[in-house]
Parts: sequence; C-alpha cells; structure tokens
Amino acid sequence: MTSDRHVEEQHLMCPSAQPEMMNSRVLGVVGGTLEAPALAYLNQFLPVTDELLEMTQPAKPTQVMRFAAPCQEKLCSHFDGKDCGLVTRIVQILPAVTEALPPCLIRIDCRWFQQAGRSACQRCPQVVTQIDEPTDSMRMAALGHL
Repeated sequence: MTSDRHVEEQHLMCPSAQPEMMNSRVLGVVGGTLEAPALAYLNQFLPVTDELLEMTQPAKPTQVMRFAAPCQEKLCSHFDGKDCGLVTRIVQILPAVTEALPPCLIRIDCRWFQQAGRSACQRCPQVVTQIDEPTDSMRMAALGHL
C-alpha cells in the first residue's frame, strides 16, 4: 500500500541568523560585558520589523540582539552539506558558560542543538553575531582562523 501523504522536510532554525533573513525573529537581547557577553533569551516570539531594527541605532541590530531564522544550509558559508561548522567550532573552542539549558524558544528545531546537543546550549549565551573587537577564541570559533 502506498501513501499519497506528503512528508514535509524538517526546517531547522539557525540561532545566529541575520535579521534580514526570511522569517527572522529575535532570539534574545545581548547583555553582559564586552569581555563576557550574555544573551537574555526572549520568552515569546518577536518577529523582525523595520521599526524594531531602527530601535538599535546607532548600534547595529546584530550587536544588541541575536536572531533566529530557518537555516540557509548550502547558502551559508558555515554549512558543509550536512553540519554547521560554526557550532562545531563553538563547542570545540569556547568554554561552557552555563550548566543549565537556557530558556530557548527554538531548541526543539535548533540546528545547533540537533547537531551538538547540550554542549551547544551551554555555550550559546555568549555568542554575539557581531562583535567589533572579538577575543582570539571568538574569532577562531567564528572564522576557523585568527
């Protein structure tokens, strides 16, 4: 017996997306210090709007917020066809900053969590999409080189 049901492809979410990406939403607001950033996760979904992005001025939105959007897979320089190289490097290079899993709204669909599990979540709060003066370890995690 065959089924005519269409099986939907799972679309994992990128927790370090750009605000202009399709279906982007705010994951959290960056707090902490330059040396020790700490993401304050939102407890409800907040879609990205022009008005929201303008509120960050003069800072860039990616300096004060983290965004989530559907993973772009082959369109992303971090994707190798199967895995996200960014989270691989984050888990290998950056220290865990929490024991508890952060209160994340996208965990069930998060590419980082699906790929690296708890280890990704324990490092996620310190990740800021755009840092003007990153530490050597942040630069290495982001780019794969110093």
